Amino acid sequence: MCFMAHSHQPHFFQPLLPGFQTGLNIPIAFFSRHIHGNTTGNRWTLRSDATDNTWEVLQEERRLTRGWKEFTEAHDLRVGDIVIFKLEGEMVFHVSLFGPSCCDIQYTTPNVPASPYSWDYSFRAEVTETNVEEDKLALPVEATGCKALNKQCKEATLVNIDGKPWTVALRFSESGGFYYIKGWRKFVMITNAAIGTCLPSTWLEMGCHHHCCVCMLQRRRSWRY
Repeated sequence: MCFMAHSHQPHFFQPLLPGFQTGLNIPIAFFSRHIHGNTTGNRWTLRSDATDNTWEVLQEERRLTRGWKEFTEAHDLRVGDIVIFKLEGEMVFHVSLFGPSCCDIQYTTPNVPASPYSWDYSFRAEVTETNVEEDKLALPVEATGCKALNKQCKEATLVNIDGKPWTVALRFSESGGFYYIKGWRKFVMITNAAIGTCLPSTWLEMGCHHHCCVCMLQRRRSWRY
């Protein structure tokens, strides 16, 4: 899944996994930088482009709880959808909503403005013996058409489902005509992804830096090298 973020406001994104209605974890990096010690309350105000309504959601430590279920039900959110929270003010967040088809979730509300994010490519990164041994994950050739990737950017950040980042090298093979990342092995080892696991991946561009959200649905193996 590939989209570009045109806003410089603090934001984070999360894929919705089974059980998401009971609460949503806030990524550690975002929580530490923008929430912990920087706010006075524990209630978030959420709004979206789907309606003029707002929702009050309780933050308990690093998790959204009471009120979150009502927000998800009002927007008919489902497993596989992706939500992007953009901080607009003191505990006020605009939430952009995307379906698994990599498009904005469509609602019947008229005159809804277009989302500031656009999608143009999606793929699943498979963990293989070869790409772990070579410490290199090759992106499909079709990724060259993704607007969030360019040859000038030499670094990317892999972010797991908990929001923990790993910096890796982003390269383009002139001979092969494809993008690839170096540093894949360490990410796979730390997240304990098994050989054969297919990881839904979301590419996000912020300025010249690229972020890839890799959804770790389960942890099945400890690596030894």
